[in-house]
Amino acid sequence: MKTLTTLEASSSPREVSPAGSVGALIVGGQHPGLGVARSLGRRRIPVCVVDDEHSISAYSRYVSHFVRVKDLRDERRAVDAVLDVGYKLGLRNWVLFPTRDETVAAFSRCRTELARFFKVTTPEWDSIEWAWNKKKTYDLAGELSIPCPLTFNPKGPSDLDALQSYLPLAIKPAVKEHFFYATKSKAWRADNMQELHEKYAKARLYIASEEILLQEIIPGDGTRQFSYCAFFRDGRALGTLVARRLRQHPPDFGRAATYVESIDLPQIEELAIRFLEAIDYYGIVEVEFKQDPRDGKYKLLDVNARTWGFHSLGFPAGVDFPYLLFSDQLGQVNAVQRGEPGIAWLRLCADVPASFVELIRGRLDLKAYFASLLKTRIESVYCAEDPLPALMEFALLPYFVARRYF
Repeated sequence: MKTLTTLEASSSPREVSPAGSVGALIVGGQHPGLGVARSLGRRRIPVCVVDDEHSISAYSRYVSHFVRVKDLRDERRAVDAVLDVGYKLGLRNWVLFPTRDETVAAFSRCRTELARFFKVTTPEWDSIEWAWNKKKTYDLAGELSIPCPLTFNPKGPSDLDALQSYLPLAIKPAVKEHFFYATKSKAWRADNMQELHEKYAKARLYIASEEILLQEIIPGDGTRQFSYCAFFRDGRALGTLVARRLRQHPPDFGRAATYVESIDLPQIEELAIRFLEAIDYYGIVEVEFKQDPRDGKYKLLDVNARTWGFHSLGFPAGVDFPYLLFSDQLGQVNAVQRGEPGIAWLRLCADVPASFVELIRGRLDLKAYFASLLKTRIESVYCAEDPLPALMEFALLPYFVARRYF
């Protein structure tokens, strides 16, 4: 494997796999991208990873080529970078896998342009926009009679006082990216009116008022949070897994799951399918719900139109999501797959601090913690057959902490 920081101009494409071999171009090389690389690499499918930061996937035995580019956050630069990599490395007709929300949006809006060179797994924008913008997500869910948390979109500070009876409230963006990269937070909690006014004013420094959502906080921690995961096509799921997020980091507004277990929960399947049918969705997707203990309803939180953090749980549970999508792009027919319950996924580097906090708070005991480890069949990064990414994640931990939190 050769790692490049830039691609030198060349007069002719340079192949990175045997002639005629179709591979995968994965955009984003942290643990979700690594999971895609391992899924396909185990089947001897060539894999190229593109990233704009140091990436653990660069050290995987399953990655045949890694390219470092300057910028994947800006839509135009991301599309240009991917096309440039594709041309210079001879990746025509390779399957394109985005792993971040901003690249999903970029590839969807520029799908026609990208599809002239790649096989694009991202649907058209008229489908993706319902997942990209949470205000649209909740508006459509309401039309489809899918329960959601109460959500407000005030026009300005003068509208806040009318919301006092709904406190505490979460302050969150309709479109995550600008807010998330600026604040390193998924949402903020306001427990009283002073906090609501202060944090709303702070949010307006980063995003426009029309993108600021105030949402009721459903009681309970991540143990009430569930995910419907699927490869969805033509109005039906060809691969399905349902999971419970038992631990997350941070514990209250989890930026990411740290321990997840597959379960059976038909109630959220029907709700998720109703939403995905309505937007004519294609591809792999995670639809998040939280059960409200006040009325027992499962309420829609988010729709992730890409690989999600724990998608590799599907591999030991019997639903290999990246390969289902890859083979479908090549016109191959797959049998319908359904995930086995009782299989667990762990992200150790984040689960240790998350579990420590829960132990201190008395919401987790050591016996339950060690029992959860016994169910773990896959870790997000460590893999005995491909150990180097885990070693490099440990070595690069200060870099990743600085990138994510500062």
